[in-house]
Amino acid sequence: MKIAYKTVQIAFLVAMVVSCKGPEFIVRSENNQVPASFQGSSDTTNIATLTWKEYFTDPYLITLIDTALKNNQELNITLQEIEISRNEIREKKGEYLPFVGLRGAASVDKVPRYTNIGAMEANTDIRPGQEMPEPLADYLIAAYATWEVDIWKKLRNAKKAAVMRYLSSVEGKHFVVTNLIAEIASSYYELLALDNQLGIVKKNIEIQQNALRIVRLQKEAAKTTELAVRRFEAEVLHTQSLQYGIQQRITEIENRINFLLGRYPQPIPRTSQSLESQLPEAIHAGIPAQLLANRPDVKQAELGLAAAKLDVKVARARFYPSLDISAAIGYQAFNPAYLITTPESLLYSLAGDVTAPIINRNAIKAAYYSASAKQLQAVYEYEQRILNAYLEVANQLAKIANLEKSYQLKSRQVEALSASIGISNSLFGSARADYMEVLLTQRDALEARFELIETKMQQMNAMVNIYRALGGGWTE
Repeated sequence: MKIAYKTVQIAFLVAMVVSCKGPEFIVRSENNQVPASFQGSSDTTNIATLTWKEYFTDPYLITLIDTALKNNQELNITLQEIEISRNEIREKKGEYLPFVGLRGAASVDKVPRYTNIGAMEANTDIRPGQEMPEPLADYLIAAYATWEVDIWKKLRNAKKAAVMRYLSSVEGKHFVVTNLIAEIASSYYELLALDNQLGIVKKNIEIQQNALRIVRLQKEAAKTTELAVRRFEAEVLHTQSLQYGIQQRITEIENRINFLLGRYPQPIPRTSQSLESQLPEAIHAGIPAQLLANRPDVKQAELGLAAAKLDVKVARARFYPSLDISAAIGYQAFNPAYLITTPESLLYSLAGDVTAPIINRNAIKAAYYSASAKQLQAVYEYEQRILNAYLEVANQLAKIANLEKSYQLKSRQVEALSASIGISNSLFGSARADYMEVLLTQRDALEARFELIETKMQQMNAMVNIYRALGGGWTE
C-alpha cells in the first residue's frame, strides 16, 4: 500500500512538472469609465428607481402592461432560458462531487479447454474432487464511486461560470421586461394620438361641409362659380378619405398591442382624454454612473464578462494534471449461493489515476485560445453596452428639450391658423378673398393640428424612452 501511494505521488509530481506550463493569460481590463454627468447636471435623483406603476399613471395602460407581463410569449421564452441556466448550475455542481452508484451484473462464460486459462481452470478444484464449473457464471453486486479531485479549481470555476450565466439570464429577463413595457407604452400613446387625429379630421369635415353649403348658396345667388363648388367638394372628399387611413393605423396598433399581450385581436380600452393633457412628467436622469447599476443589459454584459473570465481559468486548468480516485465494494461469485459469503466473495478496490497532457496538446490550446478570445469579446461587448446606454440617454434628453420648444411653436401656429379659418370665411363671404385662400387655410390648419399631435406623441414616446434608457421598468 505504501509503495502504491508513493508511486501515485511520484507520477503526480512528474506530470505536474511536465504539463503545468501553459499559455500566458490574455488580459485586457474593461473600460467602464463614463462621463461624470448628463448635460452638466450633478443631480443624483433618477426616475429609473421608480416602478413602472409609479411612472405610468394611466389605469388603462397599467392594465395592459400587467396583462403583457403575464402572457407575453417572448418573456415566457426568456423565463425558460433562466430555468435552463439554473439546471446548468446543478449540473456543474454535481461534477466536482463524488459520483456514487450501484451495479448489478450477471454473465456466463465458457473458456476453451486448450488455452492457458482453460487448462488452469481444469486443474483448479473448488472442492476436493470437483473442477471449475463449465460454463462459468459470474454474479456481481457492488457499490462504486469515482471522484475527480478538483486541485486546480477547474470544476468549481466551471460551476461559478454557470452561476454567472444564470444571473446574466435573469438580467436578460429584466431587459426584456423593460423593452416590453416601453413598447406597450409607446404603442398606447400612438393609439391616443391617432384617436386625436381622427377627432380632428371629423371636426374638420364638419367645418368643410358647412363651407360647402355656403359656397353652394353663393353659387345660387350668382356670387361664385361652379368651379368653387367643385373644389370645395373635392376638399371635403379628400378629408373624408383621411379618416380611413387613420382607422387602418388604429387597427394595426391595436393588433400590435394585442400581440404583445399574447392574445388575438380585440379592441384596446383607453382613455378618452386628449393627448395634449398627457403632459410628460419631470425628467430626472441622475448621473451616468448609475447606468451601471440600473441598466439590465449593462449588468447582463458585466456578468457575461465574469463568466468568460472563469471560462479562461477552466481552459487553462486543462493543461495541468488531473487526479481521479475510484473505489468499489461488493460481492462477486460464480454461484448465487456463494454471492454473499464473507469474506470469500467480498471484493473491494481503491485506485488513484493521475493523467496529464504532455504531447499533442493542440486541442487544449485551441480551447484555451478560444476562451481567451471570447473573454476579449465580452470586454468589448461590455464597453459597447455602456457607451450605447450613455448615448441613448443623451439623445433622449436632447430630444425632450427640443420637442418642448417645437411644441410651443407649433401650438402658436395652430392658434394662428385656427383663427385664420374664420377670417378667411368672412372675407370669402364678403367677396374680399377667393375660394382658394379659404381651401388653403383649411388645409394648412388641418396639417398643423396633425403635426401638433405628432409632436405631442413624440414627447410622450421620449418620456417612455428616457425611462427605458435609464434602466427603469423592471423593478417591482
